[in-house]
Amino acid sequence: MAKDAPPRWDRRMQQRLARGEAAALGELYDRFASLVHSQAHRMLDDESAADLVTREVFGYVWENPDAYDPKQGSMRSWVVQLTHRQSVRRLRAAEPSPSARGEDGSEEGSEEGEQDGGEDTAARQELEERVQRATAAARADYIVASMPAPLRAALELAYIQRRGYRQTATDLGVTEDEARRRLRLGLQLLSTANTRPLEGSVPPGYGRTL
Repeated sequence: MAKDAPPRWDRRMQQRLARGEAAALGELYDRFASLVHSQAHRMLDDESAADLVTREVFGYVWENPDAYDPKQGSMRSWVVQLTHRQSVRRLRAAEPSPSARGEDGSEEGSEEGEQDGGEDTAARQELEERVQRATAAARADYIVASMPAPLRAALELAYIQRRGYRQTATDLGVTEDEARRRLRLGLQLLSTANTRPLEGSVPPGYGRTL
């Protein structure tokens, strides 16, 4: 799983890309391609579209290495931002064009036009909601991928493998109090994504204790 690279690596990578080193692009792709593709797929729910976004992101990086500013964050964060931006563009591009009032541009059928206008507004609202949901879900994925390994392991045991906190503690080789602490911290990080880690339920044995 991709991890944040040290700033020195980021600067060196930018310099190599600026010199046009194809090997640098290959190294960057090997490090971040799975992250880019998974985030794009999470947002678009389409394998082909995710493949296209992945190519577009690395194409942009190759052609615009100077667009990255190490002072603003890691190369990893920049690539994630590019992926999000391009995925949102593709979501918006799929929005249906506004309904025409009539084939000849006349006002005929005004009631139908008003109805179509309402449908267009509803479609735009639905699109915005989808963008927001996809953004939150993608951010949650990014947070999980970026958090310290002990917290990530605790969340995966509890919310993916459905372990109770006692079994989670046993599997991790830590005390029950430490398992609870890791889960609390992990959930606090996830809460910043404005999404719930589990779609409406809690793992067995937790109840309201978290």
